[in-house]
Amino acid sequence: MNFGLIVGEALLGLRRNLSMVISVVLVTFVSLTFVGAAILMQTQISTMRAYWGEKAEVTVYMCSPLSTAPTCVGGEATEEQIAEVEQALEGDALAPLISEVRFQTKEEAFQDIVAQLGEEQAGVIGVDNTSVDFRITMKDPQQSEVISEAFGGQAGVDAVKDQRKLLDPLFSALTVATYIAVGVAALMLIAAVLLIATTIRLSAYARRKEIGIMRLVGASNSSIQTPFVLEGVFAAFLGSVLASAAVLAGVHFGVEGYLAERVPFMRPLVGMQDAAFVVPVLIGIGVLLSALSAGFAIRRWLRT
Repeated sequence: MNFGLIVGEALLGLRRNLSMVISVVLVTFVSLTFVGAAILMQTQISTMRAYWGEKAEVTVYMCSPLSTAPTCVGGEATEEQIAEVEQALEGDALAPLISEVRFQTKEEAFQDIVAQLGEEQAGVIGVDNTSVDFRITMKDPQQSEVISEAFGGQAGVDAVKDQRKLLDPLFSALTVATYIAVGVAALMLIAAVLLIATTIRLSAYARRKEIGIMRLVGASNSSIQTPFVLEGVFAAFLGSVLASAAVLAGVHFGVEGYLAERVPFMRPLVGMQDAAFVVPVLIGIGVLLSALSAGFAIRRWLRT
């Protein structure tokens, strides 16, 4: 098999079908960009879920003078009620499940309010109207519901809040966006496969006389088919490279350059290392699908 001749035939086919090749490149570029985005979004979800799952706290808020919960009809939580919660957290039932318990005083709680609302608005509330609370870190975040069951409805406890539940809507939104990206990518990949097959059939039809001569002189099927497969692979490879460049640029400028500064609560964010891992995946998908599509198309055309 003359490799130089095969490459020359492939390049000739690319020049003859330049507009179709550009279409294949663009469709492959768009579809694989969505594939890369979906992979990175799923990586982001897994990373955030693992990171915040370990750090998320369950907070037991004791009654304050302003609490209106049914468990706070007696007003602010008494020292006995606070001690009762503390003893329960240190008891044999809950202590094995807890990694750390941090008691927050009124002054510390007020400073958190100042940090969130600003000193002017926080001053309306005042230190005396804030509540003490227990910040609890679980050994297994999946067991955080145990704390809610243990203290929900207990006298002197205003509320029990699990930070993980606050993050669930964000994870759900990212998951839906991932599914959308996967769906669009799948449709675009199907379009790319069909377009590659059409391009190869048109290229073969345009060179039908040459193919007939090659058959007469005894050329093997592999030597006839290989240039057409290379045409599809080259076009898809170029689209894959453009998609990889788009993914790398999106992570560098969009994630590391924009989101990292403006959306700190989403950390840890995916970085260039994650994007670099996606690049060979995109190129592999593009080359494999194009080779299979082009090979199937030319074999089927030769049988007709």
